[in-house]
Amino acid sequence: MVQWMPVNFSLETSVATRLFGFPQLLIISLLTGTTPLSSEAQLHGSAENPVRMMFVPSGDAQVILKGGQKIGQLLKKATGLHFKTAVATSYAAVIEAMGAGKVDVGWLATFSYVLAHDKYGVELLLVVQRFGSPFYRGQIMVRANSGIKDLAGLKGKRFAFVDPASTSGHLYPKTLLLSEGFDPKIFFDKTIFVGSHNSVVLSIYKGEVDGGAAYEGSRAAVAKSFPDVYDKVDVIAYTKDIPNDTVSVRKGLAEDIKNKIREGLKTISSSTEGSKTLKKLYGISGFMDLDGLFDPVREAGRLLNLNLSDPRP
Repeated sequence: MVQWMPVNFSLETSVATRLFGFPQLLIISLLTGTTPLSSEAQLHGSAENPVRMMFVPSGDAQVILKGGQKIGQLLKKATGLHFKTAVATSYAAVIEAMGAGKVDVGWLATFSYVLAHDKYGVELLLVVQRFGSPFYRGQIMVRANSGIKDLAGLKGKRFAFVDPASTSGHLYPKTLLLSEGFDPKIFFDKTIFVGSHNSVVLSIYKGEVDGGAAYEGSRAAVAKSFPDVYDKVDVIAYTKDIPNDTVSVRKGLAEDIKNKIREGLKTISSSTEGSKTLKKLYGISGFMDLDGLFDPVREAGRLLNLNLSDPRP
């Protein structure tokens, strides 16, 4: 009986290459049941060639930078892969970097993901959950002492959006305004993009603009530093539900790396340290894959004791 012994492949292949050359190495690989690995498969995720992960600048850049670094460290423990993290200067910068193959994993806002997928084939890895839901809303806010009580009151005013690629801080609020008959191009005296949701809230808070759009809960993100924000900034309208932001990967990223990152993020979100880091980073309470969107339907079936293998009513 032949007893197969574990082989340190990287060591054996190195020695075999020096002694026999590549053709003999291939024969040895076939005989031992191993196959030569590509340089990317050997190196990607190593300290010398880490997985490159980039975050959108939706909140305080320093908070996101530190949170991203911590996520990278926790993922290394969970997956064995090495990560290099960074915060982009804009939402579009992440999209273009992923399209150019310079970033492997992007924490993309909803519309940013759609753009990246359609333009560069970026793939969805996980959908973010907040308070157990894969959906959220955008909101339109005004200064509490402005006298503005509804959208019509914003006519001729100064208004702040987040970023052109922000779903809750631009796309959906602008769509809401248009659906009410208010064309932002002629409705406002001036519109500006301020770069982050926090900046929108603070621009309203400080009186630099009369109103602005950001995600629901954006006031909470600045309340620690400005505890009276709820008294000074009011919400006058909400958008329709929006699918939450995503963790996405560039086209062509190896399947084993994608699977490790997906499972690693789920592991992190269920740990005390990881949960705190994710909440501080983007207010994240967990992750959901696409099939997970159907979990409430499954739960309803279980509660009703339905035979899920029999589709008849």
